Amino acid sequence: MIIPPYLKPGDTVTVLAPARKVNKEEIEPELEIFLSWGLKIKYAPNVFERFHQFAGEDHIRAQDFNEALKDPESKAILCARGGYGTVRIIDQIDWQLLIQNPKWIIGFSDITIIHNELNNHKIAGIHGPMPLIFPKIDNVCLEYLRKTLFGEHFDIIFPNNPLNIKGKVHGELVGGNLSILVSMIGTPSDLDTNGKILFIEDLDEYYYHIDRMLHQLKRAGHLSNLKALIVGSMNDMRDNPTPFGIPIHKMVLDLTKEYDYPIVFDFPTGHESMNHSLILGGTYELNVGERCSLKYIGK
Repeated sequence: MIIPPYLKPGDTVTVLAPARKVNKEEIEPELEIFLSWGLKIKYAPNVFERFHQFAGEDHIRAQDFNEALKDPESKAILCARGGYGTVRIIDQIDWQLLIQNPKWIIGFSDITIIHNELNNHKIAGIHGPMPLIFPKIDNVCLEYLRKTLFGEHFDIIFPNNPLNIKGKVHGELVGGNLSILVSMIGTPSDLDTNGKILFIEDLDEYYYHIDRMLHQLKRAGHLSNLKALIVGSMNDMRDNPTPFGIPIHKMVLDLTKEYDYPIVFDFPTGHESMNHSLILGGTYELNVGERCSLKYIGK
């Protein structure tokens, strides 16, 4: 696994929008925090373009991405926001440019497809907050993003949920948004979860949608040989007039009952104020007990 060089003061971060459109007024004030860390900000040429709901036409967004990958001045790529659209450009991205010039790519939600591709090309990325949502993110998590970018590793300590399945493992961490992970099954961007710690989170879905996606993960073999399963925040879930009736933790426990690996619920990462940064592709030690922790231990 390629771990890109960590940042240092004076380094340049390129901001681009691979999916939905974004206004400069929405993100420019939020990027002051990067400047306070001693970093420089460079906007991709077309980051504020418009094409229907997207930040420019597909070839424009892909062009920005490839230019940022090969830019020797740029030491990291920060996705301005998620929303739908990254899948429309994923096959136009030249990953060899990143292999030749490794750099951190930061984002989550719709950016999960990029993290899948990074993992398939054996390059680590950062599942972390994006500028559009910085105002909603706890300051502790913004500091953790800084620490992650600068290589100042930390343990994530989180409360024990009584429904957790206890255990201690170490392994490569992969995953991201459940909806995106499932949508990539059967494509070149499908994620190999074999022998890995799988992290999932989601937002604004119907309960039966979550159930269907979890079943699809299992039927595709993505739950059968994990080191552990981490369930992050599942925010703003919806139900039908006739309630689905099965809470998410029970969906997970029912589908994994024949497996013998630790399971974590309510991990503090996802579409919420507590959105801890994770190095996807990195190796972590997960300890699930009365005291729960996730510790980065390297490649």
